[in-house]
Amino acid sequence: MTGSLFVPPPVLPTVGPLARAAVDRGLAVVSAVSAVPAGPVHYYGGPLFADRVAAELGLGLLEPADDWLPGLPWELVGRRIRATTLAEARLGSGRAFVKPPASKSFAARVYDHGGELPADLPGDTAVLVSEVVEFAAEFRLFVLDGEVRAGSRYATWGRLDPAPLDSCASAARVRSFAAALPGLPGAVVVDVGLTGPPDDPRAAVVVVEANMAWFSQVYMSDPARALDVVLRAAGPIDDVPTADRPFVRRHRTVV
Repeated sequence: MTGSLFVPPPVLPTVGPLARAAVDRGLAVVSAVSAVPAGPVHYYGGPLFADRVAAELGLGLLEPADDWLPGLPWELVGRRIRATTLAEARLGSGRAFVKPPASKSFAARVYDHGGELPADLPGDTAVLVSEVVEFAAEFRLFVLDGEVRAGSRYATWGRLDPAPLDSCASAARVRSFAAALPGLPGAVVVDVGLTGPPDDPRAAVVVVEANMAWFSQVYMSDPARALDVVLRAAGPIDDVPTADRPFVRRHRTVV
């Protein structure tokens, strides 16, 4: 394979396994636009940096729609989720899990009340607000055209606890659930959780969130197989399949 994987300088020290997988595949890993060689360019890094370089590098970056998660039925999410603005969320008086849909502009976590939300962002910033749910186990799946190419557990009872997906008793259920989710780009990362004891077959599998494959940590996923999804999710705009065109990120002007 020829071409390059562009990784912004701040991100480069954190992507060793993925970068090695790219080099093994024949890709040059670069972190400066001036160093990008001729050929197809792919991207792994944050969305704000992507907005600076996407047009120049000719990138088509796939991301889930902002309204995908709150639009899912109860049986897929197991909790109430609503899309709103940061200004409205700041008025909340109770505990809630609050996150930006895709921008990563502030920390996605449980906030005790709306006053804890960041005050330095515009009030019209889009956010998702959901009920607080404690997941027994959480998994990250790299999905390509409806097939889970790679996966890893990343948390147990809210604590970081990475493990290979295939070492987990619920691996088959998690794979089939993630692979069947509707309304997503062809290359995407899906996080799912178990709402009961991790090894209990009665535990429900629900969606935690969907993310951009080009800015998702691989944890203990097979990096070479995760790279398959990253390359498809963030490559030349001319190579984006017709079905994925609606999911191409609209690059924001950076000032």
